Amino acid sequence: MRPSQLTSEQFHGYPPQARRLATDQLTLLQQLPASFVPNLLREIIAYDWKFPAERRELERQLAYLSSLSPEKLQQLMAGFARIQLSPELERFDWVNQPAQYSERLTAHLWATRQIDVFRAAAIDFFDKASGATPLEAPPVSALGIAVIGQGVKENSYRLFRRLRKRGVYFRQVKPENGLQVILETVSARALAHPIPFGHWYIDGGAKAEFAGAGVTCVAYDTLAAARAELLGRMEKAIHSGIGGPEALRTMMARLRPEELGLRGGTEDAVLNHFRVRVLTEGSGTQIYSTTFVQWAAREAMRRARPLTLLARFTPRQRERPMNEMISATPPKPEADPRGSLIDADMGAYLTWVNQQRLAGADRASFLVWFEDHNEALAIAPSLPGGTESNSPLSLQQVLGQIT
Repeated sequence: MRPSQLTSEQFHGYPPQARRLATDQLTLLQQLPASFVPNLLREIIAYDWKFPAERRELERQLAYLSSLSPEKLQQLMAGFARIQLSPELERFDWVNQPAQYSERLTAHLWATRQIDVFRAAAIDFFDKASGATPLEAPPVSALGIAVIGQGVKENSYRLFRRLRKRGVYFRQVKPENGLQVILETVSARALAHPIPFGHWYIDGGAKAEFAGAGVTCVAYDTLAAARAELLGRMEKAIHSGIGGPEALRTMMARLRPEELGLRGGTEDAVLNHFRVRVLTEGSGTQIYSTTFVQWAAREAMRRARPLTLLARFTPRQRERPMNEMISATPPKPEADPRGSLIDADMGAYLTWVNQQRLAGADRASFLVWFEDHNEALAIAPSLPGGTESNSPLSLQQVLGQIT
Protein backbone atom coordinates (compact mmCIF):
# COMPACT_ATOMS: atom_id res chain seq x y z
CA MET A 1 0.00 0.00 0.00
CA ARG A 2 1.16 3.53 -0.81
CA PRO A 3 0.82 6.40 1.69
CA SER A 4 -1.54 8.18 -0.71
CA GLN A 5 -4.01 5.33 -0.11
CA LEU A 6 -4.18 5.87 3.66
CA THR A 7 -7.62 6.31 5.22
CA SER A 8 -8.64 7.26 8.75
CA GLU A 9 -10.26 3.83 9.25
CA GLN A 10 -6.84 2.20 9.09
CA PHE A 11 -5.92 3.79 12.43
CA HIS A 12 -8.71 2.06 14.36
CA GLY A 13 -6.18 -0.15 16.17
CA TYR A 14 -4.20 2.82 17.53
CA PRO A 15 -4.56 3.99 21.16
CA PRO A 16 -7.14 6.83 21.52
CA GLN A 17 -4.88 9.88 21.45
CA ALA A 18 -2.63 8.40 18.77
CA ARG A 19 -5.64 7.58 16.60
CA ARG A 20 -6.89 11.16 16.91
CA LEU A 21 -3.47 12.59 16.05
CA ALA A 22 -2.99 10.31 13.04
CA THR A 23 -6.48 11.12 11.74
CA ASP A 24 -5.87 14.86 12.13
CA GLN A 25 -2.62 14.50 10.15
CA LEU A 26 -4.04 12.23 7.45
CA THR A 27 -3.62 14.73 4.61
CA LEU A 28 0.03 15.26 5.54
CA LEU A 29 0.72 11.53 5.90
CA GLN A 30 -0.71 10.87 2.45
CA GLN A 31 1.92 13.18 0.92
CA LEU A 32 4.99 11.58 2.52
CA PRO A 33 7.29 8.95 0.92
CA ALA A 34 6.78 5.28 1.73
CA SER A 35 10.25 5.05 3.30
CA PHE A 36 9.47 7.91 5.71
CA VAL A 37 5.85 7.76 6.79
CA PRO A 38 6.08 4.41 8.69
CA ASN A 39 8.88 5.85 10.84
CA LEU A 40 6.64 8.81 11.65
CA LEU A 41 3.77 6.45 12.45
CA ARG A 42 6.08 4.56 14.81
CA GLU A 43 6.22 7.74 16.91
CA ILE A 44 2.52 8.54 16.51
CA ILE A 45 1.29 5.07 17.53
CA ALA A 46 3.20 5.44 20.83
CA TYR A 47 1.85 8.95 21.48
CA ASP A 48 -0.34 7.89 24.42
CA TRP A 49 2.72 6.52 26.26
CA LYS A 50 5.06 9.43 25.57
CA PHE A 51 6.15 12.01 28.12
CA PRO A 52 4.96 15.62 27.64
CA ALA A 53 8.36 16.69 26.27
CA GLU A 54 8.26 13.91 23.67
CA ARG A 55 4.72 14.81 22.65
CA ARG A 56 5.67 18.45 22.15
CA GLU A 57 8.64 17.46 20.01
CA LEU A 58 6.51 15.21 17.79
CA GLU A 59 3.85 17.91 17.50
CA ARG A 60 6.51 20.45 16.49
CA GLN A 61 7.77 18.14 13.75
CA LEU A 62 4.25 17.60 12.42
CA ALA A 63 3.53 21.34 12.55
CA TYR A 64 6.74 22.04 10.65
CA LEU A 65 5.90 19.52 7.93
CA SER A 66 2.35 20.86 7.66
CA SER A 67 3.62 24.43 7.29
CA LEU A 68 5.61 23.63 4.15
CA SER A 69 4.29 24.27 0.69
CA PRO A 70 3.94 21.18 -1.55
CA GLU A 71 7.13 22.20 -3.35
CA LYS A 72 9.12 22.68 -0.14
CA LEU A 73 7.80 19.40 1.29
CA GLN A 74 8.82 17.56 -1.88
CA GLN A 75 12.31 19.05 -1.68
CA LEU A 76 12.68 18.06 1.98
CA MET A 77 11.51 14.50 1.29
CA ALA A 78 13.55 14.05 -1.90
CA GLY A 79 16.16 11.83 -0.23
CA PHE A 80 13.53 9.52 1.23
CA ALA A 81 11.67 9.41 -2.09
CA ARG A 82 14.79 8.01 -3.79
CA ILE A 83 14.80 4.92 -1.57
CA GLN A 84 13.86 1.77 -3.48
CA LEU A 85 11.74 -0.63 -1.43
CA SER A 86 11.38 -4.37 -1.86
CA PRO A 87 7.99 -5.95 -2.72
CA GLU A 88 7.97 -7.55 0.74
CA LEU A 89 8.25 -4.13 2.41
CA GLU A 90 5.56 -2.68 0.19
CA ARG A 91 3.19 -5.49 1.23
CA PHE A 92 4.03 -5.25 4.94
CA ASP A 93 1.37 -3.86 7.30
CA TRP A 94 3.38 -0.76 8.16
CA VAL A 95 0.31 1.10 9.43
CA ASN A 96 -0.31 -1.22 12.37
CA GLN A 97 3.25 -2.52 12.83
CA PRO A 98 5.48 0.50 12.14
CA ALA A 99 8.18 -0.54 14.61
CA GLN A 100 8.58 -3.97 13.02
CA TYR A 101 8.56 -2.33 9.60
CA SER A 102 11.39 -0.02 10.69
CA GLU A 103 13.51 -3.02 11.69
CA ARG A 104 12.96 -4.66 8.29
CA LEU A 105 13.58 -1.38 6.49
CA THR A 106 16.92 -0.96 8.26
CA ALA A 107 18.03 -4.45 7.19
CA HIS A 108 16.90 -3.72 3.64
CA LEU A 109 18.79 -0.42 3.53
CA TRP A 110 22.01 -2.10 4.63
CA ALA A 111 21.57 -5.01 2.22
CA THR A 112 20.90 -2.71 -0.76
CA ARG A 113 23.54 -0.13 0.21
CA GLN A 114 20.99 2.64 0.56
CA ILE A 115 21.68 3.30 4.24
CA ASP A 116 23.85 6.35 3.55
CA VAL A 117 21.14 7.95 1.41
CA PHE A 118 18.55 7.34 4.11
CA ARG A 119 20.82 8.60 6.89
CA ALA A 120 21.64 11.80 5.01
CA ALA A 121 17.94 12.44 4.38
CA ALA A 122 17.12 11.82 8.05
CA ILE A 123 19.85 14.18 9.28
CA ASP A 124 18.68 16.87 6.87
CA PHE A 125 15.08 16.50 8.07
CA PHE A 126 15.91 16.66 11.78
CA ASP A 127 18.28 19.60 11.33
CA LYS A 128 15.68 21.62 9.46
CA ALA A 129 12.81 20.63 11.74
CA SER A 130 14.86 21.47 14.85
CA GLY A 131 16.00 24.77 13.37
CA ALA A 132 12.44 25.78 12.52
CA THR A 133 11.06 24.82 15.94
CA PRO A 134 13.84 25.16 18.55
CA LEU A 135 13.36 23.69 22.00
CA GLU A 136 12.13 25.99 24.73
CA ALA A 137 14.52 26.81 27.55
CA PRO A 138 13.51 25.19 30.89
CA PRO A 139 11.78 27.49 33.40
CA VAL A 140 14.50 26.85 35.98
CA SER A 141 18.06 25.57 35.85
CA ALA A 142 18.24 21.78 35.83
CA LEU A 143 19.75 19.87 38.75
CA GLY A 144 21.21 16.38 38.48
CA ILE A 145 22.29 14.36 41.51
CA ALA A 146 24.05 11.00 41.65
CA VAL A 147 24.49 9.12 44.93
CA ILE A 148 27.02 6.29 44.71
CA GLY A 149 28.79 3.73 46.88
CA GLN A 150 26.07 2.48 49.21
CA GLY A 151 27.45 -0.19 51.55
CA VAL A 152 31.14 0.54 50.89
CA LYS A 153 33.05 0.96 54.15
CA GLU A 154 36.54 1.76 52.87
CA ASN A 155 37.66 2.88 49.44
CA SER A 156 41.02 3.34 47.75
CA TYR A 157 39.60 4.06 44.28
CA ARG A 158 40.02 7.65 43.10
CA LEU A 159 36.47 8.87 42.63
CA PHE A 160 35.12 11.51 40.23
CA ARG A 161 38.30 11.53 38.14
CA ARG A 162 36.36 12.30 34.94
CA LEU A 163 34.44 15.16 36.53
CA ARG A 164 37.01 16.88 38.71
CA LYS A 165 38.14 19.31 36.03
CA ARG A 166 34.51 20.39 35.64
CA GLY A 167 33.77 21.40 39.22
CA VAL A 168 34.78 21.52 42.87
CA TYR A 169 35.90 18.38 44.69
CA PHE A 170 34.79 18.57 48.33
CA ARG A 171 36.95 16.50 50.68
CA GLN A 172 35.25 17.23 54.01
CA VAL A 173 31.53 16.90 53.44
CA LYS A 174 29.57 16.00 56.56
CA PRO A 175 27.59 12.87 55.68
CA GLU A 176 25.01 13.07 58.49
CA ASN A 177 21.43 12.95 57.11
CA GLY A 178 22.89 13.43 53.65
CA LEU A 179 20.38 11.31 51.77
CA GLN A 180 17.47 12.94 53.58
CA VAL A 181 18.78 16.39 52.67
CA ILE A 182 19.02 15.38 49.02
CA LEU A 183 15.51 13.91 49.00
CA GLU A 184 14.12 17.06 50.61
CA THR A 185 15.86 19.16 47.95
CA VAL A 186 14.23 17.10 45.19
CA SER A 187 10.83 17.38 46.90
CA ALA A 188 11.19 21.15 47.34
CA ARG A 189 11.99 21.65 43.66
CA ALA A 190 9.00 19.51 42.65
CA LEU A 191 6.75 21.60 44.90
CA ALA A 192 8.13 24.88 43.57
CA HIS A 193 7.92 23.82 39.91
CA PRO A 194 5.03 21.32 39.58
CA ILE A 195 5.60 19.95 36.07
CA PRO A 196 4.38 16.45 35.09
CA PHE A 197 7.37 14.11 34.88
CA GLY A 198 9.63 17.09 35.57
CA HIS A 199 11.30 15.68 38.69
CA TRP A 200 12.68 12.14 38.99
CA TYR A 201 14.04 9.83 41.67
CA ILE A 202 15.61 6.60 40.38
CA ASP A 203 16.85 4.05 42.94
CA GLY A 204 18.84 0.87 42.38
CA GLY A 205 17.25 -0.74 45.44
CA ALA A 206 14.13 -0.05 47.45
CA LYS A 207 12.74 3.47 47.20
CA ALA A 208 13.60 5.56 50.26
CA GLU A 209 10.64 6.87 52.23
CA PHE A 210 10.05 10.59 51.74
CA ALA A 211 7.25 13.04 51.04
CA GLY A 212 7.85 13.34 47.33
CA ALA A 213 4.61 14.67 45.86
CA GLY A 214 5.18 15.47 42.21
CA VAL A 215 8.31 13.31 41.98
CA THR A 216 8.34 10.42 39.50
CA CYS A 217 9.87 7.38 41.23
CA VAL A 218 11.40 4.32 39.58
CA ALA A 219 13.02 1.69 41.81
CA TYR A 220 14.76 -1.55 40.89
CA ASP A 221 13.39 -3.59 43.78
CA THR A 222 9.76 -2.69 43.05
CA LEU A 223 10.19 -4.23 39.60
CA ALA A 224 11.37 -7.61 40.93
CA ALA A 225 8.25 -9.45 39.70
CA ALA A 226 8.41 -7.79 36.27
CA ARG A 227 12.11 -8.61 35.95
CA ALA A 228 11.50 -12.24 36.90
CA GLU A 229 8.73 -12.52 34.32
CA LEU A 230 10.92 -10.97 31.64
CA LEU A 231 13.90 -13.21 32.47
CA GLY A 232 11.61 -16.23 32.32
CA ARG A 233 10.48 -15.27 28.84
CA MET A 234 14.07 -14.63 27.76
CA GLU A 235 15.21 -17.98 29.14
CA LYS A 236 12.38 -19.78 27.38
CA ALA A 237 13.10 -18.05 24.07
CA ILE A 238 16.82 -18.82 24.25
CA HIS A 239 16.33 -22.48 25.13
CA SER A 240 13.67 -22.96 22.47
CA GLY A 241 16.29 -22.53 19.76
CA ILE A 242 13.82 -20.60 17.61
CA GLY A 243 15.44 -17.57 15.97
CA GLY A 244 18.48 -15.81 17.37
CA PRO A 245 19.35 -12.47 18.98
CA GLU A 246 17.15 -10.60 16.50
CA ALA A 247 14.14 -12.79 17.29
CA LEU A 248 14.75 -12.29 21.01
CA ARG A 249 15.00 -8.54 20.55
CA THR A 250 11.77 -8.48 18.53
CA MET A 251 9.98 -10.50 21.22
CA MET A 252 11.13 -8.08 23.92
CA ALA A 253 10.23 -5.01 21.86
CA ARG A 254 6.64 -6.23 21.55
CA LEU A 255 6.08 -6.76 25.27
CA ARG A 256 3.39 -4.65 26.91
CA PRO A 257 3.36 -3.58 30.59
CA GLU A 258 0.42 -5.82 31.48
CA GLU A 259 2.34 -8.85 30.20
CA LEU A 260 4.94 -8.15 32.89
CA GLY A 261 2.33 -7.52 35.56
CA LEU A 262 2.48 -3.71 35.40
CA ARG A 263 -0.92 -2.02 35.49
CA GLY A 264 -2.31 1.38 36.43
CA GLY A 265 -4.15 4.53 35.38
CA THR A 266 -3.25 7.05 32.70
CA GLU A 267 -0.12 8.47 34.33
CA ASP A 268 0.90 5.03 35.59
CA ALA A 269 0.49 3.69 32.05
CA VAL A 270 3.00 6.21 30.69
CA LEU A 271 5.47 5.36 33.45
CA ASN A 272 4.89 1.61 33.09
CA HIS A 273 5.71 1.79 29.39
CA PHE A 274 8.89 3.63 30.36
CA ARG A 275 9.77 0.89 32.87
CA VAL A 276 9.21 -1.82 30.27
CA ARG A 277 11.38 -0.02 27.72
CA VAL A 278 14.19 0.30 30.29
CA LEU A 279 14.00 -3.43 31.05
CA THR A 280 13.69 -4.60 27.45
CA GLU A 281 15.95 -2.17 25.59
CA GLY A 282 18.79 -1.80 28.08
CA SER A 283 21.57 -4.39 28.06
CA GLY A 284 21.81 -5.84 31.57
CA THR A 285 19.08 -3.70 33.13
CA GLN A 286 17.20 -6.89 34.04
CA ILE A 287 20.18 -8.22 36.00
CA TYR A 288 22.41 -5.43 37.33
CA SER A 289 20.99 -2.65 39.49
CA THR A 290 23.78 -0.24 38.56
CA THR A 291 23.06 -0.74 34.86
CA PHE A 292 19.35 -0.28 35.53
CA VAL A 293 19.91 3.08 37.26
CA GLN A 294 22.32 4.31 34.60
CA TRP A 295 19.99 3.37 31.72
CA ALA A 296 16.86 4.66 33.46
CA ALA A 297 18.59 7.98 34.15
CA ARG A 298 19.76 8.18 30.56
CA GLU A 299 16.29 7.51 29.17
CA ALA A 300 14.60 9.89 31.62
CA MET A 301 17.03 12.64 30.59
CA ARG A 302 16.57 11.93 26.88
CA ARG A 303 12.82 11.49 26.88
CA ALA A 304 11.33 13.47 29.79
CA ARG A 305 14.02 16.22 29.97
CA PRO A 306 13.51 16.70 33.71
CA LEU A 307 14.30 19.77 35.77
CA THR A 308 15.50 17.52 38.60
CA LEU A 309 16.91 14.02 38.53
CA LEU A 310 18.26 11.99 41.45
CA ALA A 311 19.96 8.70 40.58
CA ARG A 312 20.91 6.56 43.57
CA PHE A 313 23.19 3.65 42.73
CA THR A 314 23.13 0.62 45.03
CA PRO A 315 25.26 -2.56 45.12
CA ARG A 316 24.70 -4.81 42.12
CA GLN A 317 25.08 -8.59 42.20
CA ARG A 318 28.47 -10.14 41.62
CA GLU A 319 28.97 -11.60 38.16
CA ARG A 320 27.93 -15.24 37.77
CA PRO A 321 27.46 -17.68 34.87
CA MET A 322 25.04 -16.24 32.30
CA ASN A 323 22.59 -19.15 32.56
CA GLU A 324 22.19 -18.36 36.27
CA MET A 325 21.80 -14.61 35.77
CA ILE A 326 19.04 -14.90 33.16
CA SER A 327 17.16 -17.55 35.10
CA ALA A 328 13.77 -16.46 36.40
CA THR A 329 14.57 -18.28 39.68
CA PRO A 330 18.31 -17.67 40.20
CA PRO A 331 20.18 -18.57 43.38
CA LYS A 332 20.47 -15.79 45.96
CA PRO A 333 22.91 -13.26 44.43
CA GLU A 334 26.03 -12.04 46.21
CA ALA A 335 26.43 -8.27 46.32
CA ASP A 336 29.61 -6.57 45.09
CA PRO A 337 29.73 -3.14 46.80
CA ARG A 338 33.28 -2.19 45.74
CA GLY A 339 32.81 -3.21 42.12
CA SER A 340 29.48 -1.41 42.16
CA LEU A 341 31.16 1.78 43.35
CA ILE A 342 33.38 1.81 40.27
CA ASP A 343 30.37 1.13 38.04
CA ALA A 344 28.40 3.90 39.73
CA ASP A 345 31.26 6.37 39.43
CA MET A 346 31.15 5.86 35.66
CA GLY A 347 27.34 5.94 35.77
CA ALA A 348 27.45 9.33 37.50
CA TYR A 349 29.75 10.68 34.81
CA LEU A 350 27.49 9.40 32.02
CA THR A 351 24.46 10.92 33.75
CA TRP A 352 26.23 14.30 33.70
CA VAL A 353 27.09 13.79 30.01
CA ASN A 354 23.42 13.13 29.24
CA GLN A 355 22.43 16.25 31.17
CA GLN A 356 24.73 18.28 28.93
CA ARG A 357 22.66 17.29 25.90
CA LEU A 358 19.54 19.04 27.20
CA ALA A 359 18.39 22.56 26.45
CA GLY A 360 19.75 25.00 29.04
CA ALA A 361 22.70 22.75 29.90
CA ASP A 362 24.94 25.80 30.27
CA ARG A 363 22.89 26.78 33.36
CA ALA A 364 22.54 23.27 34.80
CA SER A 365 24.10 22.01 38.04
CA PHE A 366 25.25 18.55 39.06
CA LEU A 367 26.21 16.86 42.32
CA VAL A 368 27.71 13.44 42.95
CA TRP A 369 28.13 12.19 46.52
CA PHE A 370 29.82 9.11 47.96
CA GLU A 371 26.98 7.97 50.22
CA ASP A 372 27.69 8.09 53.99
CA HIS A 373 31.20 9.42 53.28
CA ASN A 374 32.77 12.87 53.10
CA GLU A 375 33.57 12.98 49.37
CA ALA A 376 31.43 14.90 46.89
CA LEU A 377 31.83 16.87 43.69
CA ALA A 378 29.68 19.75 42.51
CA ILE A 379 29.43 21.35 39.07
CA ALA A 380 27.66 24.66 38.46
CA PRO A 381 28.18 27.82 36.39
CA SER A 382 29.10 29.66 39.59
CA LEU A 383 31.78 27.16 40.69
CA PRO A 384 35.38 27.11 39.39
CA GLY A 385 36.31 23.88 37.62
CA GLY A 386 39.31 21.80 38.62
CA THR A 387 39.38 23.04 42.22
CA GLU A 388 39.17 21.43 45.66
CA SER A 389 37.69 22.40 49.01
CA ASN A 390 38.85 21.20 52.42
CA SER A 391 36.23 23.18 54.34
CA PRO A 392 33.90 21.10 56.54
CA LEU A 393 30.49 21.53 54.90
CA SER A 394 27.16 19.80 55.17
CA LEU A 395 25.48 18.51 52.03
CA GLN A 396 22.86 21.18 52.52
CA GLN A 397 25.59 23.82 52.30
CA VAL A 398 27.05 22.21 49.17
CA LEU A 399 23.64 22.08 47.55
CA GLY A 400 23.09 25.70 48.55
CA GLN A 401 26.03 26.66 46.31
CA ILE A 402 24.51 25.09 43.19
CA THR A 403 20.73 25.52 43.57
